[in-house]
Amino acid sequence: MRFFLWVLALMATAIGIAVTARFNPGNVVLFYPPYRMDLSLNFFVVLMAALFVLLYAVVRAVRATMRMPARVAEYRQRKRERDGNKGLRDALKALFEGRFGHAEKAALRAAELPENAGVAALIGARAAHRMRQHARRDQWVARIADDPTMKTARLMTMTELLVDDHQPEAALAAVRELNASGTRHIHALQWSLKAEQQAKNWPEVLRLVRSLDKHKALHPALSTRLRELAYTDLLSDKTHDAESLLRVWSTIPAVDRVKPYVACRAATALNARGLHDEARQVAEESLKANWDERVVRAYRDAAAPAGSAALLAQIEHCEAWLVARPNDADLALTLGSLCLKQKLWGKAQRYLEGALSDATDPAMVREAHLKLAQLHEALQQPEEAANHYRQCALATIL
Repeated sequence: MRFFLWVLALMATAIGIAVTARFNPGNVVLFYPPYRMDLSLNFFVVLMAALFVLLYAVVRAVRATMRMPARVAEYRQRKRERDGNKGLRDALKALFEGRFGHAEKAALRAAELPENAGVAALIGARAAHRMRQHARRDQWVARIADDPTMKTARLMTMTELLVDDHQPEAALAAVRELNASGTRHIHALQWSLKAEQQAKNWPEVLRLVRSLDKHKALHPALSTRLRELAYTDLLSDKTHDAESLLRVWSTIPAVDRVKPYVACRAATALNARGLHDEARQVAEESLKANWDERVVRAYRDAAAPAGSAALLAQIEHCEAWLVARPNDADLALTLGSLCLKQKLWGKAQRYLEGALSDATDPAMVREAHLKLAQLHEALQQPEEAANHYRQCALATIL
């Protein structure tokens, strides 16, 4: 529609000019003595219009010539930007495809554009790291070491790559530099956790796990596993004496103390250092919150001396628990062992035989036979004792 309107306007203009020129009798005289030139007004108008067009074309040509160097520079800059951006896209694509050699080559092209140099260096560093070219990786990172705008990205990348390369100390140095700049976010905490785990810095692992749990940044199963590993190492450290072990135990939050995997290892470590009273307390508190056979076994190993009020209290606790769990073989074995130590022969025999009938674990069967053999031996019943010793030996062989 617009085209037809333009055609109509041009036709109307042409008709108007033709009609006007036809009935225009005017003349133009150019006089410069002794010369004289007579021109019709129509021709003069046409001549002026042609002269204007010519002058306009000359001016445009001069201006275009003067602007040519700037236009050439702009063209070259656009070409560099095009090539640099294409190299950056190619580098990212090759990195995601796992073609790390191509990614590094494309990153070199992308780095020619100053605006892309930082991101290209990070891509090149990752690609070189995947090819186990650590020297080239460090060279890529060194390119942006003085760029403040890339500091956080550089430190995060180096932390990740150093953790992957099992260099926890260097990774933690990068984390400390990152924290010094005031940057603390979830991803940094996650990589810090991995670095601390590799460095076996278990107290710091526990602190980071608690911090990440507050932000729900760890899967519950992973959080539980990391806590278990940390507490296992802390509580099973053979360099601890009784005092240092109690000091470690005092730093564990109350909510973690009652967890079976913590209580079991704590009670075992306390028993190994002769702290049976503390071991019994730990096991009892844990069993009240969460029943677990491992804690029951540690409670059995923490038996108080014969004839003591503590041993009688243990027996009472176990009898109360057995009412709620009548078929628990571990509990019956524990109660039978405690009664045997207290020389309650009838109860001991009944509970040990009950444990033997419900036991499925070979180690439990072996221990039940051994306890029964000791009981019959104390009762001067050598044949029954010999029979249980024989059964114990067979269970050991099997």
